[in-house]
Amino acid sequence: MRMARRDCLVAGGGLAAALLTGLGTSAHAAKRPATPVVLGHRGCSALRPEHSLGSYAKAIADGADYIEPDLVVTRDGVLVARHENNIVETTDVAMHPEFAGRKTTKIVDGASQTGWFTEDFTLDELRTLRVKERMVGEGLRTESHSYDGMFRILTLAEIGDFLAAESAARGRVVGLIPEIKHSTYFAGIGLPMEDRFLKGLGESKYLATAPVIVQSFEIANLKMLRGALHDKPNIQFMQLIDDDAQRPADVVKAGGATTYGQMTSARGLAEIATYADWVAPWTRQLMPLRADGRLGEPKPIFADAHRAGLLVGCYTFRPENQYLAADFRNDAGANARNPEGSVAEIRRYVAAGLDGFFTDDPALGRRALET
Repeated sequence: MRMARRDCLVAGGGLAAALLTGLGTSAHAAKRPATPVVLGHRGCSALRPEHSLGSYAKAIADGADYIEPDLVVTRDGVLVARHENNIVETTDVAMHPEFAGRKTTKIVDGASQTGWFTEDFTLDELRTLRVKERMVGEGLRTESHSYDGMFRILTLAEIGDFLAAESAARGRVVGLIPEIKHSTYFAGIGLPMEDRFLKGLGESKYLATAPVIVQSFEIANLKMLRGALHDKPNIQFMQLIDDDAQRPADVVKAGGATTYGQMTSARGLAEIATYADWVAPWTRQLMPLRADGRLGEPKPIFADAHRAGLLVGCYTFRPENQYLAADFRNDAGANARNPEGSVAEIRRYVAAGLDGFFTDDPALGRRALET
């Protein structure tokens, strides 16, 4: 167990202070942690259906510093944890004949999708569904599939209560790293998310002091939330980065031209540092693959972000061969778990200057930080 985690084995308000030690709270000068923080991507989504109680529990048991709920909205305005508002891949909604008529096609952030959407269901209706493993394929995430149908969809309030219970039971803090999903889209259909999120934070005694990192692929909502929460020392903000040529959805809506590639230039990172503490591209934007599929050299974003006062995170480390760079794969097949390869790949990124990372398997992330 690393020192930062031993420091957390105290009671009361000191828990949050212990985990936040070394992280900083100012968007202008975020202090780098002594050891990168492990972010449980949708919980422990390599071994349990994502965003389920089982996934979050496993992530915490395996040593995640934070768990991640992606937040979307129901028809009656409740924030729930789903990676997308289209729940066709992550629930058994297609097996419910009473909801067959709600299957539809929508444009979400410029992409056409067909399925069932959270904004067309009340919370009580969503309660009748059960969640399932999203990834399918022979031999792929078989342990997670064994839990299909066991868990229901969770609200932000329930997740906050669960973290409070886990923290009390385990004697250590567990942070929350929620993503505000499709902010511009939901505002456009009359279900804005930010005030609901602020209300949810305010109603949770645990989240009033526990570490929280608010993340978004959009810009305006992070700035708005920063303004509303600037006096909360337990809260940080993370700007997520998509492919270089793409633009944030709010930029598109406003007719702007700013791309994610421009945002990760030295000048763009300095601008992000005025409203966020973290910048988090996806893994290959930080260290691209070479032509032979092996991992290449770190890009300047590490140094440029640190120079601007930002912490550097990334998404997402997955333990199956198909998601690893070629130099870390074994010959067990594309869908096979390769824990050793995943640990080795994470270590390469950490050595390049990573401050925190999302992983589908927090136990492997914890192993990667062992010396």
